[in-house]
Amino acid sequence: MQEITELWSNLSQTTKSSRMVKAVLSAVLVLAIISSTIAKYIPKTGKRIPQTLSRGWGDQLIWAQTYEEALYWSRSRNKPLMVIFHLEDCPHSQALKKVFSENNEIQKTLDEDFIVLNLMYETTDKHLSPDGQYVPRILFVDPSMTVRADINGRYSNRMYAYETGDISLLISNMQTAKKLLKAEL
Repeated sequence: MQEITELWSNLSQTTKSSRMVKAVLSAVLVLAIISSTIAKYIPKTGKRIPQTLSRGWGDQLIWAQTYEEALYWSRSRNKPLMVIFHLEDCPHSQALKKVFSENNEIQKTLDEDFIVLNLMYETTDKHLSPDGQYVPRILFVDPSMTVRADINGRYSNRMYAYETGDISLLISNMQTAKKLLKAEL
């Protein structure tokens, strides 16, 4: 009888231990989820399921799939379009992508005020390569389907190139694209 009592006591302690382990693991999981959402831009409509179309440029943004679709969205929603040309194996594209995707101001502005498209190939629209085909390259198109060649980066030989240190210029150019939209339409 004493053996049964000891066995029951050991079983009871094991159950209490497993409950404690489950409670601790649950608390750790909740803390991990909370910490992963802090300091990252979350759209007003709530966290979105990451899209493969972002290719790492902003998983919480809604990306157009093609240039034609992006033009349609831009026109129908009366928002400027930002087109990003890049390559997966380009170190300059990768460096810009990292800074771009981690910048909350860029992500918030794009989510609220822009249609976005990133391409790893050239389009048939020659207006999207006014000074050549290079990467990374960022151009703006207004809802009237006009490529804004007047909104450019700081380089004279690659007018639409941005580097990691040019993020403040890119943000300024995004604001310019928004202002021109309101002033001209």
